[in-house]
Amino acid sequence: MERRQLGRTDMVVSVLGFGGSEIGYERASARTVARLLGSAIDAGLNVIDTAECYEDSEALIGSALGPRRNEVYLLTKCGHPRGYGRGDWRAASLLSSIERSLERLRTDRLDLIQLHSCELADLRKGEAIAALERARERGFARYIGYSGDGEAARFALECGRFDTLQTSVSIADQEALDLTLPLAVKRGIGVIAKRPIANAAWRYGRRPAEPYYQPYWERLRALDYPFLRDAPRAVATALRFTLAAPGVHTAIVGTRRPERWPENARLLEAGPLPAAEVERIRARWRQVAEPSWRGEV
Repeated sequence: MERRQLGRTDMVVSVLGFGGSEIGYERASARTVARLLGSAIDAGLNVIDTAECYEDSEALIGSALGPRRNEVYLLTKCGHPRGYGRGDWRAASLLSSIERSLERLRTDRLDLIQLHSCELADLRKGEAIAALERARERGFARYIGYSGDGEAARFALECGRFDTLQTSVSIADQEALDLTLPLAVKRGIGVIAKRPIANAAWRYGRRPAEPYYQPYWERLRALDYPFLRDAPRAVATALRFTLAAPGVHTAIVGTRRPERWPENARLLEAGPLPAAEVERIRARWRQVAEPSWRGEV
């Protein structure tokens, strides 16, 4: 699997990374997670991304990795110690959360710790960023990053204090292609793409009941890309589109199916999507996208 240097860090990352949200929220068994991680690493993935608020995800990953810890870069996020949507950006809370993540992940140091969807007003205060810098100084993490979208992500790049940005980049979420990625390239910031297959929202014939899938489902219905009518082609095109975006180094995908990793690796053997096809997708977006189609936090 292709690997890319993550911006100015010394991490050379696989273009596909393992996303840990599904295993937590869907309460995967320890046995399933062990198979998932083993399959992912065997397929060439060396990035594992999770968060403190993804239920038991950190503990499951920590237990499953075992002696394979040194084969991967371990990334997590902080800021929601009592569940997503209940942010706590005080330095003491963030540092305590990071120490808890280290224990759950059974490691003495993270490769990257990220502020998780911290809003612009809280970022501007500076306390949360300073807490991550302190964590890095204490040896809790090698690098620090921001995970989020929109103007907050733009500020995270402009402030010059983060090593990486994790942001939404997909066929259904293209705001970052203009708002943040050009600046990330200019400043040498590593970019981690989240939701690169747009939650595979095209799978639903009707509007899904789960709110998490609804925005992308609605957008894809309006965009009506021809390739969405062919499920295997849809996944391949979505992944290759995201990885063709200038500045993107790795794309995080979640799954509970161990066989998905070699399947996705094969889909990427053809390389990034050709420029002409990228432009067709971009042109359709510019034609259809509503002003309200912001990056999905």
